[in-house]
Amino acid sequence: MKSILEQNLKDTVFTAIAYSPPAKALLVFDTESVLGNLLTAGYKTILPDAQLIDFGQTTPGDVRGAIDAMSPGDLVVMVQSSSFRLNEFRFRLELFNRKLKVIEHLHLGRVPDIEHETYVDALAYDPTYYRTLGPKLMELINNAKRIVVSCPGTELVYDTPMEPAKPNLGDYSKMKNVGGMFPIGEVFTEPMNLDGVNGTVKLFGYGDEKFRVTFPPEPVTVIIEKGLIVAAPDAPESFLAILDQIRVDEPVWVRELGFGMNRALTKTRTLVDVGSYERMCGIHLSLGQKHTIYAKAGMPKRSSRYHVDVFVDVTTVTIDGVVVYKDGTYCI
Repeated sequence: MKSILEQNLKDTVFTAIAYSPPAKALLVFDTESVLGNLLTAGYKTILPDAQLIDFGQTTPGDVRGAIDAMSPGDLVVMVQSSSFRLNEFRFRLELFNRKLKVIEHLHLGRVPDIEHETYVDALAYDPTYYRTLGPKLMELINNAKRIVVSCPGTELVYDTPMEPAKPNLGDYSKMKNVGGMFPIGEVFTEPMNLDGVNGTVKLFGYGDEKFRVTFPPEPVTVIIEKGLIVAAPDAPESFLAILDQIRVDEPVWVRELGFGMNRALTKTRTLVDVGSYERMCGIHLSLGQKHTIYAKAGMPKRSSRYHVDVFVDVTTVTIDGVVVYKDGTYCI
């Protein structure tokens, strides 16, 4: 696994991020998780001249000082067992504001030993795959009039134009910021008209209040009318509790439509951390009215509370009658 990890990190750093010496590199890490230590060792190997900061053995002032010494185009890698906090210092936002390139690994302490190999494989970067399939998928989404997400015995129909698709493809040539959270691999959108979403969908997994993925014994059937979940007739108590919790504060809208593209992550090859697993090769949705990218009237970004990722037991996706995904593989 060590050699695969180092190759995947090389491809991430030098191809996806397009980092190149003599630009400086800073590696900020902790030692609180096995996977974090593994990634830190890999980055030390491929970035031998990087400045090293053990977050647990330094002060916030020292971290800020190291960042202050960097210039636009330099690289900051963060390997975090949970999530680094520097009081009012919003880490990733501040780094982007300074035009720094960023590779961020979050919540590695959530990843159990049995999933380490899967996480490492999910870091693989195939530029031909992502940079060819991704733009084709985005073009279809941006021109879509009707999208149908099919599961065994059900259909969820989007009879609405979609918001402009956003990429997470390791190609930052046309983007304001370079980098972000890894693993990567998705294109996402949402309906322009939320009430244009109707039908039934089956979910094989869903995020919980601890941001871990729950996989029920059988897929959960969810009925959606005009963009709102109206019933989940066979759902386990753990899923019903999530719906009840959301409804205390806001309606259970179905907002994000995510096309995950990371081929190392599948329905059967999983990661328990929902933030990493949402890149799995398939379809995910978000429940609740919160979305920080797309604005909707009556759904203020600051006061909307819930964005719960759920994973669709999808068989086929069509966009305007064109099959784009079938049986675990994209067809375009």
